[in-house]
Amino acid sequence: MTGPADNRLQARNDLAWAISVGGIGIVLFTALLAFTWQFAATLFLIFSGVLLGVALNAMSNLLGRVVRLPHALRLAVVCLVVAGMLSGIVFLGGTTIAQQTTALSNTLKSQLVNVKGFLERNGIDTGFFDFGSLSSSSDDSAPAASSATPHTLPSAGTIAASGGAIFSQSLKLILGTASAVGNFFIVLFLGIAFATQPSVYRDGLLFMAPVNHRARATAIVDRIGETLERWLIAQIITMVAVFLVTWIGLSIIGIQSSFILGIQAGLLAFIPTVGAILGGLIVVLASLASGWVAALSAFILFLGVHALESYVLTPIIQRQALDIPPATLFAFQILLGVVFGIWGLALALPLMAIAKVMIDHFKTEAVPAAMA
Repeated sequence: MTGPADNRLQARNDLAWAISVGGIGIVLFTALLAFTWQFAATLFLIFSGVLLGVALNAMSNLLGRVVRLPHALRLAVVCLVVAGMLSGIVFLGGTTIAQQTTALSNTLKSQLVNVKGFLERNGIDTGFFDFGSLSSSSDDSAPAASSATPHTLPSAGTIAASGGAIFSQSLKLILGTASAVGNFFIVLFLGIAFATQPSVYRDGLLFMAPVNHRARATAIVDRIGETLERWLIAQIITMVAVFLVTWIGLSIIGIQSSFILGIQAGLLAFIPTVGAILGGLIVVLASLASGWVAALSAFILFLGVHALESYVLTPIIQRQALDIPPATLFAFQILLGVVFGIWGLALALPLMAIAKVMIDHFKTEAVPAAMA
């Protein structure tokens, strides 16, 4: 028989064990948060590669329903088709894209300056905006250049300072371009690598789970993969539809840069809610240069595209893919956007989808346990 002293000793040992395990768990969780915060950009880059791999694998599986080919051959066909489409857009419309991008940039700058002037004329303080910095700096530099003596040579210090500024800006541009191109190829390589042998990475991920929880981990991983595949296919269809409707509608209205505006609207459709609002704002601002009638027509077109996306495409195409309340998704987008910037804003929905799959899985397990 065990006496009261033994019971108290056992209780103290259990309490000490619980405190130790809890402390270790808190330390590990804090370390995980610190690691995620420190290397958030790298983790988002890897996750983007995973999403690309899931998308390529999903398209390969769709092709497998039509033709009976090995997975590697189907993936090669999908990659060649996608690369051919992108190359065709670049080579056939490269000049148009470059011209319309320059025209759109100049139009947006001038319209933002006009908006700032309109607000200032109506007594609204716009000191916290920086819309007109480029135009004002160019305007200020023009009189200075005209008033300068044409025969006066700049000093050696002025030449050195100008050369240093030019070198600094050129270096920033080169490093920024190299970083963007490098990130693109990293995502591309990871996506193709994941799509080439998805079962290898799936089995490796499941191997890290404890043996007694491996069945649960398998169900969660497979469910996450299926959800992301369905959502990505639906999202690609939605983006293409938004691009075509916006491009054709703006061309009919007579808006310049309609092709590049359609491209940006289709790309921003990847970001729910926030992307649609930002895309509509860009379209309306660019349309103001063609007059109020064109701007009003573009705004009506934006409402029609938004209604098509929200009330037709999303309910029909994505009904079986993902079901997250809009307010919850918007709040999660704002949170990740503020904390992690554009990466968090763009990848909020797939991250929310993963969290929802895990919550639903544990919820369905908890209901039979509670009933028992």
